[in-house]
Amino acid sequence: MKWRSRASAALAAVLLASASGVALADPLAATGRWSAYSRAAAQTPPMGWNSWNAFTSDLDEEKVMGSAQALVDTGLAAKGYRYVNLDDGWWLKRRESDGRMIARAARFPSAATPDGATSFRPLTDRLHGMGLKAGIYSDIGRNSCGQVFTSTFPNQPEGNVAEREVGLYGHVDQDIALYFAEWGFDLIKVDGCGVRGLPASDKRVQAGQYRALEPIIDIDSLGRTDIVKVRDLYEEVGRALDKHNPDGDFVFSLCIWGSADVRSWGKNVGAMSRTSEDISPTWGRMLHNLDSVSRRPLYAHPGTWNDPDMLFVGKGDFDVSHLEAARSHFALWAMVNAPLLIGYDLRQATPALLDILGAKDVIALNQDPAGNQAVLAYDSDDVSIFVKTLASGDKAAAIFNRTSAPLEVVLTAEQLKFLAKADIDLTNLWTGEQIRFQGERKFKLEPRQTLLFRAKGARRLADGLFLSEQPGAVNPAVDGVVTPIADPMIHRAPLPWRNTRGFGERPRYGGWGGAQADRTPFDQELAVAGRAFDTGIGVLGNSRLEVRNAGFRRLTASVGVDDSAADKARFVTFEVYGDGKRLARSKPAKWGQAAQTLDVDVSGVKLIELVARTSGQGNADPVTWGDAALTR
Repeated sequence: MKWRSRASAALAAVLLASASGVALADPLAATGRWSAYSRAAAQTPPMGWNSWNAFTSDLDEEKVMGSAQALVDTGLAAKGYRYVNLDDGWWLKRRESDGRMIARAARFPSAATPDGATSFRPLTDRLHGMGLKAGIYSDIGRNSCGQVFTSTFPNQPEGNVAEREVGLYGHVDQDIALYFAEWGFDLIKVDGCGVRGLPASDKRVQAGQYRALEPIIDIDSLGRTDIVKVRDLYEEVGRALDKHNPDGDFVFSLCIWGSADVRSWGKNVGAMSRTSEDISPTWGRMLHNLDSVSRRPLYAHPGTWNDPDMLFVGKGDFDVSHLEAARSHFALWAMVNAPLLIGYDLRQATPALLDILGAKDVIALNQDPAGNQAVLAYDSDDVSIFVKTLASGDKAAAIFNRTSAPLEVVLTAEQLKFLAKADIDLTNLWTGEQIRFQGERKFKLEPRQTLLFRAKGARRLADGLFLSEQPGAVNPAVDGVVTPIADPMIHRAPLPWRNTRGFGERPRYGGWGGAQADRTPFDQELAVAGRAFDTGIGVLGNSRLEVRNAGFRRLTASVGVDDSAADKARFVTFEVYGDGKRLARSKPAKWGQAAQTLDVDVSGVKLIELVARTSGQGNADPVTWGDAALTR
């Protein structure tokens, strides 16, 4: 097979265009248009229940409807948990005569029809009648994850080779029309195992059990992944969803585990995008999945969210014997605006677990309409401090002890972007305790504890917001990453299905080098010619940031080539556009030159675009939009 990276595909496109005389559009050209995904159904992170972590593929109607009833009876539905999602295990086969998908009526009796065609409409109607939404599962390949990786689990598709090809591949429009227009589902989760695990060399393919579909995803290697083809397949599903749901009231969940450089394009294609391998009910894997989203707040916005996978509150290291860890897991998922999808048999839930899952003040952080994913204000192997700006102007702060030992931690006014000499009021969202301090405050954290606060104080920027305080309004339309790089900052823990076989967990997710809030793309301090900035946007050259403007009048920033840049001769020019028209342009700047001040009138502008242009091929060096802010 011929493997392609995004860079090689882009080069091929340039050569083809040159040969044909076609002029390629400038990706840095201002468009005046917000390009991130923004369909109606996911303006806040979706909340609900998913069957997989509770039952894997041992799924039936009684379990689904019992879980739905539990959402209603416990009051969780009234708190926002509305989606009831069928994961792998619902299907029987694909009918050969016409390609129609057939549900497993023996397990879902209401799906039975006289002609044997089956229909989930009775199920979705019942869920809708309860005030809930219904979700379904598929795969972008011919075969499902269950078939490829968990074939010993129950309820595998049946029949001959063609009948067992239950994935979307070759049937996208037909299946999406069935699931949404005919059956009435509201969400689809689309996995990627079918384009990952069935090469011609596979023993099951050679035995005639499956048809080969040469892998276009290699989760261990971006270089061996056909990024362009993977994106094309998911975009095809997106077009079918728009076609069969013209009101846009649906959720498209991408599940390719952070591979295929989905960090850079998932936000343009779907409402939620998985950032890592499946979560497990262990502390180490929770850290791994958390870290896969914690440094990419600029890649999530109202309408499209980073997804570190479903909640495991109630199982393993997060069960009733480990409530502190369970609270941490839930609080952190709320802070990073993860979709809150319960993965537990709610029919067995204890009051203590329901208190965590139903904590309304914590849920409110996740569902805050500003849609700002929390930004790392402090980061280490032992302690992380996340800070989120809320629609009200208040802040939320999570102080997270990543270790299994007690720790003493300091929270500072600077981390909250509050004035140090004014009172800061904290409300503990778990206990209700009120705390007031100035400057800084020490806290003692128990092992694996997360202190979660709502904070009020005198804002450092009284008449506006720093751009890093509003990542939900900043979209890296072009982040300058030409060649994706594996991310070395994510906690690595053994995968349960691999244990310690092989050589260990290597960095593999393509988030390294993307746009960052309050740090460079490579996790360094923002600095230009020796002048450090504790707030700003760090991004590579040859980038374009889209910024939604909520009535602010001025944009200010100190711009320059970051001190961490390796190429000291390359020049960068910074430009500001408003609704597609250029409003300001810097002088060409290179490494070591003092930051230039941009002060731009953006009155009446709805969309601001920040462009950093430089010459050369491949990934450019970091540039800094220091103290970038919008003010009234």
